Amino acid sequence: MPSPALYGALSALLFTSLPLAPAHDAPPSEARGTLLAARRAAVEGIAFGACPAAEKLPPSVVCGTVRVPLDYADPDGPRIPLTVSRVRASGPAAGRQGTLVFNPGGPGASSTYFPLAAELPEWRRISAAYDLVGYAPRGVGRSAPVSCQDPADRVTGPTPAPSRPSETYKRERIARAKAYAEGCARRTGPALRHYHSLNNARDLEVVRAALGEPRLTYLGASYGTYIGGLYATLFPHRVRRMVLDAPVDPAPRRIWYRNNLAQSEAFERRWADFRTWVAKHDAVYGLGRTARAVSASYERVRAELAARPAGGRVGPGQLHGAMLGTGYDDRFWPLRAGALAAFLKGDPEPLIAQAAPPETAGPDAGNGRAVYTAVECNDAPWPEEFAVWDRDNTLLAERAPFETWDNAWMNLPCAYWKAPRQRPLDVRTAPGVLPPVLILAAERDAAAPYAGALEFQRRLSGAALVTERDAGTHGVAGGPNACVNGYLERYLLTGAVPGDVTGPEMTPVRRASCAPHPEPDPVSLERRAMKTPAV
Repeated sequence: MPSPALYGALSALLFTSLPLAPAHDAPPSEARGTLLAARRAAVEGIAFGACPAAEKLPPSVVCGTVRVPLDYADPDGPRIPLTVSRVRASGPAAGRQGTLVFNPGGPGASSTYFPLAAELPEWRRISAAYDLVGYAPRGVGRSAPVSCQDPADRVTGPTPAPSRPSETYKRERIARAKAYAEGCARRTGPALRHYHSLNNARDLEVVRAALGEPRLTYLGASYGTYIGGLYATLFPHRVRRMVLDAPVDPAPRRIWYRNNLAQSEAFERRWADFRTWVAKHDAVYGLGRTARAVSASYERVRAELAARPAGGRVGPGQLHGAMLGTGYDDRFWPLRAGALAAFLKGDPEPLIAQAAPPETAGPDAGNGRAVYTAVECNDAPWPEEFAVWDRDNTLLAERAPFETWDNAWMNLPCAYWKAPRQRPLDVRTAPGVLPPVLILAAERDAAAPYAGALEFQRRLSGAALVTERDAGTHGVAGGPNACVNGYLERYLLTGAVPGDVTGPEMTPVRRASCAPHPEPDPVSLERRAMKTPAV
């Protein structure tokens, strides 16, 4: 997922001097292909100009295109375009430190909006020193988009969302997963096999070269941290500075089936955090004085929507999709609590505004999900028997019912995938090879459980970890925590990371902690809606 800390703020504004390092475990032909593609990009550069209207960016941001090989084993074969956006550093030339490239994760998200961060107070000093660069990774938006179904065929609502699905419902979801996987293969064709994380990391190397940077300064959020980890493993001598915000667990055995199981369990904890907060503010919302009572109010809403969808479009599935946002970012807590309270008082409009799918599907509808599915399915082996999914998710749903089955249905096309699978790279660097990397993580992150941050620090030698304690917003860079932002700014401007502390085995470990940012105020829905866009 994109970083809510940055994405939310930007949404409000919108309402080759070093040798190529050896490629670990990469086929020699693809390593050579990446080198040739990077050399070609360094010569071609990027012709920046006005951004296409589809990007919905102001004139202060310019856009261009980088062409990368569809298949790095065939660098002289077909090339695909990647859309790149940029705003120049605002400070004096003498203080310019180069380009900061951002990937917001997903898979399936674009960061072409990132240059708008230059207007945010939290990014002023960073944007004075760096050009801010965003891009649409392969498959996303106008970057050789992946398609898995006709936009008109999408299921929009109302839909069910059973936490204990029947055998009939399971068979229905299996059929839909098979159809979706077949649609990806049919609509994208033989190119489908080339949309995966290793190629995303290679694309990043070509983008670096096209920007004219001898080394990469990179900020990756969520899934973008995995791209960063792959890049650091494949091209460690090309890294200047790297920030990994809300890291996923990069261990090969966890890509991606086991990571999704862990994510579902973490969402249960964060859902409990939301309900506890709502109960604390029962005087405002009237949904119950305990987390259990709030859960009962939520189940009442689910039951009523199952019987009578709100506005004819919001059923239990759409309700769940909206409430999922509470696990990603606590700024959604007042909005969602207010919508639940209003619904139970007879006013469904706030819930419809926040949860209803668009009435009409645009030409890019479903692109994000298509890219997500293609990358995750291509990246690694998945269980191919539904019996395995059924066993694992049934057991997990006993203790974590909130997100488990919805997460399983999202990923089930990978059981029936038509394209070849990659072997996950062992993300790892040796001492002294990679400059210090800065890892940022919230301790109660649901989308990227905290264990991933610890695993990343173990694997990237010399990496430093800054933890926002007792907080769970997914993506903390540039957010409301001044302590976290201080470490981020200091690192990007000076390269400094937190000092050593003694680890459990009496070894030095670079770690620091920040107190949590304040919980959201329980303001009314109307006042909150004026400050934060509904998502």
